[in-house]
Amino acid sequence: MSSSRLPSRRIAVICAAVALALPLSACSSSSDGTNVNGAKLIKSGQITTCTHLPYAPFQSEKDGKVVGFDVSMIDLVAEDLGVKQVVVDKSFETIKTGADLNASVCDVAAAGMTITDERKQNLDFSVPYFDATQALLARKGVKAATVEDITKQKLKLGSQSSTTGEDFARAHGADPQSFESSDAELNGLRTGQVDLIVQDYPVVQNWLKDPANSAKFEIVGNLDTGEQYGFAVRKGGNPKLLAAIDQAIKDSKSDGTYKKLYEQWIGPMPKGADAQ
Repeated sequence: MSSSRLPSRRIAVICAAVALALPLSACSSSSDGTNVNGAKLIKSGQITTCTHLPYAPFQSEKDGKVVGFDVSMIDLVAEDLGVKQVVVDKSFETIKTGADLNASVCDVAAAGMTITDERKQNLDFSVPYFDATQALLARKGVKAATVEDITKQKLKLGSQSSTTGEDFARAHGADPQSFESSDAELNGLRTGQVDLIVQDYPVVQNWLKDPANSAKFEIVGNLDTGEQYGFAVRKGGNPKLLAAIDQAIKDSKSDGTYKKLYEQWIGPMPKGADAQ
């Protein structure tokens, strides 16, 4: 985390400024430690994040620790609030429906999750933090650049359950075989259960860094679906935390931290990806 990042000290500055006019407790946590400057947290001293593993480069486990682009972005929120981040692995279904947030399993959902109108009914989303596209990954020799090519050739398509990639494939006439996780989906391709799979482009790009994968598979199509990822909090239940997340995203884009993390976890950042 960049030592030059200023927002981490913003809270302390604000507290010092108002201390003359307000009681000291105005900028401190509540007595049970679950409220930090208006942001509700289920456990004292930490922001609890629900995610679905693995989903590299956004979140995956390495050396016993969950790391990735999403994790690093929420670390910025934790820094601003003066707490630590704790990540819990949950089903993507219970994340996207808001069930985990409603049950106080976590404070924020960070799972490479596309903002959709349907999901907005159950979740309050942050400002977008990542522009996403879908990729078709196939065994070498398979030629199918679109979902229509797949159905026309009667190829077997795999998808990750409950994802927008799966929804997109079905909306375009395909009937993909659904896998619970991205790892299971890739394994379905490896074992010949399917001829190709649809998955978020950065995830596929990360898979192809492995020589064993790049020797057998290749991207045959890139589907620009106009998707954007967002972090989410409980619907109507945590506006101050949502505001803190939005501010951390905006600050990271203005001070260069976003670009640094993007290049660390994903690769070269496209021009304008850090636009406000």
